[in-house]
Amino acid sequence: MPSQDKLMENRITLDELKKNKTVVVYLEMADRFIGAIGYTEHGARHADLVAHITHNILQRLDYLEREAELGAIAGYLHDIGNAISRQGHGVSAALLTKDILEKMGMPEEEIVLVMNAIGNHEEEYGWATHPIAAALVIADKADVHRSRVRQKNKEAARKSNDIHDRVNYAAQKSFLRVDSEKRTIFLEIQIDTSISKVMEYFEIFLTRMVMCRKAAEILNCQFGLVINDVQLL
Repeated sequence: MPSQDKLMENRITLDELKKNKTVVVYLEMADRFIGAIGYTEHGARHADLVAHITHNILQRLDYLEREAELGAIAGYLHDIGNAISRQGHGVSAALLTKDILEKMGMPEEEIVLVMNAIGNHEEEYGWATHPIAAALVIADKADVHRSRVRQKNKEAARKSNDIHDRVNYAAQKSFLRVDSEKRTIFLEIQIDTSISKVMEYFEIFLTRMVMCRKAAEILNCQFGLVINDVQLL
């Protein structure tokens, strides 16, 4: 981690980041473009939730407050690469982030941590190698909920050919439970099986859960998945 002297140079915060005009525009356009090709919500709601979950994971596991804040910043910016393309959006988001944070005056030692976390949050090519990146991976994959579905009609979601819409709409509740004493992280989800079967969740999210397990190891934790009150991982 950066030295304390460096950390004190310019402590950019999540609240400051949210007011940055470039961030506002990029995030809005990223969600608009991703929606145009049929993906679930990736806008301000998702960004804010992932930011806070990332912060909470690191805070509850007793990492430095500044590390938790950098995690929140990474969480908020992790999907802005969708403004360029869905393909490789983690890497493009990291590069966009570099430009934004440099202009805001963040020290290079912090910028590279945020960039690395963002650039490795997707399961196709990502690999968490430090706590901020690990917390971001888990926080991002924990956002499974019907509020992400753009089609709000239950019957339309139930009959949708898009498995992502069905699974997300079926998820009535999701909660990430972090136990600092037991060093466990459990993703707890309630799924309406009349909309989507539990097996469908694994069809699209199994590789993500494997990534979460590996990320939890970086945090010296065990990762588990509980669906409808049954522990499956």
